[in-house]
Amino acid sequence: MSEETIIDTQELGEKIVTVLKTIYDPEIPVDIYELGLIYDVFVNEDNEVKILMTLTSPNCPVAESLPAEVEERVKSLDLVKDAEVEITFDPPWSQDLMSEEAKLELGML
Repeated sequence: MSEETIIDTQELGEKIVTVLKTIYDPEIPVDIYELGLIYDVFVNEDNEVKILMTLTSPNCPVAESLPAEVEERVKSLDLVKDAEVEITFDPPWSQDLMSEEAKLELGML
């Protein structure tokens, strides 16, 4: 992988994070990235994106729509060729995964 490719994928990764920060959990007024719902973002050299994420609970009311929204928003980026979201509950989400910013927003600090 050339250095240029690494820079491009890193730059694209940052753009993906920016998009993820515009998607909110409907029950909590904090974006899904700061909530700690995004476990990993993979970008390959073909600009295909795979996002490993979780939900606040397996019974989350947006279990169907939220991953689809994440996929669509990420696919809307010009450089992204394709996007796939994989949901996992291992490890299960907990409040420990939230950023300091999210905890502050929710009055937990």
